[in-house]
Amino acid sequence: MNRKLTYFLLLLLFVSSEKELLAQEATVKNNIGMEFVLIKPGSMVVGKYQPTVSAYVPPKEDPDGKARKVLPRSAYKVAEKMAEDASMPGFKVSIEHPYYIGKYEVTQEQWKKVMGSNPSFFQGGKVEGDSRQHPVENVTWKEAQAFIKKLNKLDKQYTYRLPTEFEWEYAARAGAEDDIPWGEARTMAVLGGTTTSAIGQKEPNAWGVYDMLGNVWEWVQDYYNEEIFADPVPPRSGEQHVLKGASFTGDAKNATYMTHAAGPGNGFDVGFRVVMEARK
Repeated sequence: MNRKLTYFLLLLLFVSSEKELLAQEATVKNNIGMEFVLIKPGSMVVGKYQPTVSAYVPPKEDPDGKARKVLPRSAYKVAEKMAEDASMPGFKVSIEHPYYIGKYEVTQEQWKKVMGSNPSFFQGGKVEGDSRQHPVENVTWKEAQAFIKKLNKLDKQYTYRLPTEFEWEYAARAGAEDDIPWGEARTMAVLGGTTTSAIGQKEPNAWGVYDMLGNVWEWVQDYYNEEIFADPVPPRSGEQHVLKGASFTGDAKNATYMTHAAGPGNGFDVGFRVVMEARK
């Protein structure tokens, strides 16, 4: 085939796919009130880990004339070598198709509309305000799948499922290349509480998705690989499934996109959010 013609056809295909993507609505609400945010294709590096060591500071006298005690320079050298050995370059993950992800975690009200009951521990007098707008929790991975199965029967217009771990992390990062700084996490993460909070009380991320750090741990589709970080190809079987995002009981250690945890968790702080597949 003529090279110019081939290039023209490829360009036409690219423009056509871009128009189709742009035609998607940025946010969608389904018939039971669940809101979804459009996530466009892209890429990220997963599993990158580069620990750092504080610089050596020579000892100097305090105002009272006594020398301040510090670790010897040799200890810093050992720490630097350990950090170098522990560092990981990570691997590139490409998100090839657009999808919609829940703007919020699935709420107790939404669960009850679909399932007819409310399994949550934090409801009624156990929380302040209207617990119906708190995330549903105390649900297993299988129970989350049961919700999705029934939701697909109730709403034939779309197809619903749990996000993969990489879809979840890609949406949570919202374009960020590095892990979230603690100061930024404090504005978005629901942490340090004694109960769940109503959805959407903190700042959203750059793509308009709320509560992806804290409030409740969130189930994803993938099996857990029994490792600290995810593998480039998720395992096809396993004992447990992956949890992402930490909960209201968490701290800075867990409130990070990188956390690769596993169920079953505590129950009372485990929920989920849903992916809605983009129209074709």
